[in-house]
Amino acid sequence: MATRILDGEILTSRFDDVRLYDGVRTRRVLAFVLDYLIVGLLCIPFAIIVALLGIITLGLGWALFGVLGPVVALFYVAATLGGREQATLGMRMMSIRLERLDGGSIGPVIAVVHTVLFWAGNVILTPLILLATLFLDRKRTLHDLLLGTVVVRTDK
Repeated sequence: MATRILDGEILTSRFDDVRLYDGVRTRRVLAFVLDYLIVGLLCIPFAIIVALLGIITLGLGWALFGVLGPVVALFYVAATLGGREQATLGMRMMSIRLERLDGGSIGPVIAVVHTVLFWAGNVILTPLILLATLFLDRKRTLHDLLLGTVVVRTDK
């Protein structure tokens, strides 16, 4: 496979195919909404466990409700995005996946860092984080750029 270096990043000819990025922006947004719903549903059984723990500990366990959502979300992302498919369930439904530009696999650590950078970017830029996809190559976001990753379609 032919490779070349662009702005310090190793590119393979496969990533030069513009069909890989057709509709990726919309698919990413829809995948995010689906994943948000899935994480919300996953929080329900854990919330029941935390509620019971709070009763057993006379209210001390209820402090875990403050970190329940982020912890469930990070485990979900590490297991799905950092797994073999390199895509969350929402991303799979939208036929997209996260790939590294150097050809390596996305592990749980990179998946979690990717998500943390996404949320940090949202705190700073709010929904304007998506504006970067209008200007950066391959419709990448800032956290994709920082980690050397790209979201591509799997159905092309």
